[in-house]
Amino acid sequence: MKSKLLVLSIAALVFIACESDDTADIVINDNSVTTVNNNEGSEGGGTDTVILTPGSGSITEDLTLTSDTEYLITGATIVASGTVLTIEPGTIIRAEAGPNVYLAIEQGAQIVANGTPSSPIIFTSNSTAPSAGDWGGLILLGRAPVNSVTGTSTATSEIGNLPYGGDIADDNSGVLRYVRVQFSGGAADGQSENNGFSFYGVGGGTTIEFIQAFEGADDGVEFFGGTVNASFVVVVNAEDDSIDWTEGYSGTITDAFVLQGSGIGDEAFECDGFNTDFTNASGAFSNPTVTNVTIESESGDNDSTRGFLLRAGTQGTFSNIEIIGKATGISVDDDEAGTPTSQSIVDGFLSFTDVTFTDVVENTSIDGGVSTEADLVTGIGNGTGTDVATWGAGWTVGF
Repeated sequence: MKSKLLVLSIAALVFIACESDDTADIVINDNSVTTVNNNEGSEGGGTDTVILTPGSGSITEDLTLTSDTEYLITGATIVASGTVLTIEPGTIIRAEAGPNVYLAIEQGAQIVANGTPSSPIIFTSNSTAPSAGDWGGLILLGRAPVNSVTGTSTATSEIGNLPYGGDIADDNSGVLRYVRVQFSGGAADGQSENNGFSFYGVGGGTTIEFIQAFEGADDGVEFFGGTVNASFVVVVNAEDDSIDWTEGYSGTITDAFVLQGSGIGDEAFECDGFNTDFTNASGAFSNPTVTNVTIESESGDNDSTRGFLLRAGTQGTFSNIEIIGKATGISVDDDEAGTPTSQSIVDGFLSFTDVTFTDVVENTSIDGGVSTEADLVTGIGNGTGTDVATWGAGWTVGF
């Protein structure tokens, strides 16, 4: 069968299918959609590749992506408010090279990406030789509180200049389950960097579980405020921080595994109470609950990095932690003189329980002189971390 190229007009209802299958209808407004039939000589007619990015940049009608079709993102692709993007298990979405190539779920939109352990949903580079920073990443924007603004006011995302934040703590941006983002993190400019997963003001009604960021050029997973809970999180070989929060994030992170290979990565967790490029408008600080964490880095290789860097007044409750191969296990930084993070220890808002330090040069480093290691950490040697070998089997890569 010869390759087919089909271009349909703006605002059209598009039916895309191989001659041998039942690919679902796809509706994309304000765009020409290109369908290429691959595998020319195959008996079944090959697999269609659908260019998903609209010319307008926005997907404005509900859309379902199926595993029998491959999808290509070629630019900024935004799921508009009121729209639901559904992705079936086993679907692969590829991205052309470029920092402004990303998928964003606007406030009021939803992504329903329900993979399975045997059929994860994969976002990856379209390069034949993929590497970290090939493309942007996956961005969710919600209406949950962020401390850079107050009330129903919104902040603006550093990627895409999209609004996020508000006063709906249980806002629902959809479901991410068994989803892997690979080779993301391209820097849009000197100030704006993409991550693997970026959660901007995402609310507690959103389901985030079994996600992996693999070999990204910036952070693996970053929370910009919000209240969303994330569980079963894997970050492998992020070139900057693996898990990051700021702007008053107050959800839970349960069962997280961070692996930093030889010479790769900065802090495993970089934890800010607020974004110091702005003001803490609401007066609240990040205060998540973090349970069951394993951090592994090459012994002696990441000798200037930390398991946890806590700064800008962040608070938090941490338990059952295992840190392997860091220069410093837990660092409490008082660089923000007006909001000394060490004071959170004294006030009972920052604590670690059951922590095991293995091949760590310095267990803790605490600024301020008002707190000791015993004030911050109890149960040293009792941490067992998370059993990633069990819950990560079948859908993760890189370890």
